[in-house]
Amino acid sequence: MIEPPRPIPLSPILALIRTLVQGDRDLLSLVPAEAYRIDIGSLGYSRRSILIVNAPELTRSILTDPLDVFPKNDLMVGALEPLVGDSMFVSSGDRWRQQRRMIDPAFSQIRIGRAFTQMTAAVDAYEAHLDGIAERNEPFSLDLAMSHLTADIITRTVFSTSLESQVAREVFGAFTEFERSVAQVQLRRLIFDPAFKKIPQVPSVLEACSDIRAQLGQLLDTHAGVGPGKFNDIASAIVEARDVESGAQFSREELIDQLGVMFLAGHETTASALTWAFYILATQPEMLRRLRAEVDEQAGTDAISFELTRQLGFVRNVFRETLRLYPPITFIPRVAAESSRIGRVKVKRGAMIMISPWVIHRHEKFWQAPHAFDPDRFSPQREHELISGTYIPFGQGPRVCVGAAFATTESTLILARLARRFDFHVEAPERVRPTARLTTRPAEQIMCRISRRRSTRTS
Repeated sequence: MIEPPRPIPLSPILALIRTLVQGDRDLLSLVPAEAYRIDIGSLGYSRRSILIVNAPELTRSILTDPLDVFPKNDLMVGALEPLVGDSMFVSSGDRWRQQRRMIDPAFSQIRIGRAFTQMTAAVDAYEAHLDGIAERNEPFSLDLAMSHLTADIITRTVFSTSLESQVAREVFGAFTEFERSVAQVQLRRLIFDPAFKKIPQVPSVLEACSDIRAQLGQLLDTHAGVGPGKFNDIASAIVEARDVESGAQFSREELIDQLGVMFLAGHETTASALTWAFYILATQPEMLRRLRAEVDEQAGTDAISFELTRQLGFVRNVFRETLRLYPPITFIPRVAAESSRIGRVKVKRGAMIMISPWVIHRHEKFWQAPHAFDPDRFSPQREHELISGTYIPFGQGPRVCVGAAFATTESTLILARLARRFDFHVEAPERVRPTARLTTRPAEQIMCRISRRRSTRTS
């Protein structure tokens, strides 16, 4: 089994020096070696105290948290609030529970099945685009390619418009600027600032957020006053949503908040996972051969249906194992709203509680060969090896990602369609290394070339 790239864990001091030398303020490189062995412990040195929590029973208690002792971390809320307001991505308590009740139906299996036609249309268009790149033998960024494709799927399924529309292109461009700017971690602020200090945002971030919200408002306004049934997309479902307890509906600003979350989480996280999946398949020919064999057997050259995406077991396991090694959300930060305990450890008010899917998914106590890419660990024959609460790419408890099923269906379709048709050739694979930004991304863009699959079985 091959181990895809990762930062080699060091002692806390050496990890800090490495991060400073790299100059990219990457939190992933800061994680010390001992974090991959402990249940709970201090993560480096800081004014506010930072605890990393790995034990499943402890992470479960924090992420379920019925008393809201551990709300979303103030640093994360401060970074994302200009874009998503008080949406379900950052809100807590009764406010979050009401929003979640209203949004859940938009991501039901029935709704995903209806959205599958738009997903397929986006992949059709992108296959044609990649055909042209293959014909011209052009190098391209795998990261940007996956971002473009998943953004197109989101605009089609949420707003019933393709990424080729002017407004959608402007939203995508502004999101690219937002992701690049807001993701930067200021180590000085992390280490020396007190808890709950107001986080100032740089002007470029505030400008990008303002642009995104204005453009999302334009897309939203196409759905206003048209009556039920005109659109059959996720935006219309959220516009029509009512709280079952109070009968309340979202205001226009609240709708923009929630739709900002859909665009942010719906394309950036999936693009992150697909970037790593195609990189791994390009560098592990045996995995690619097995994936193609399953798609050829199940679908041949026929269209891949919604029902078939749930039958492609190995394709889905490749996606699941990619999420294990490269979870899009590297850290799930919380903050102690009051003094409390986590297990036997006393926690002071303002302490940063760090739950890291990256660390838990590679923890030496929970996984055999934790850094190896092994999709078969999710096969029915090996289900007994999995420890409950140690695989959390979509979070855990009541705040588990509302779009988890959507992302799994979308990613299975994309992996099956593009892998059966194209060969991806990574340029300078030895230079690839992951970093923690807004999501788990390559430190530098992964440049590729693409060719049509050399096989008698093509789509």
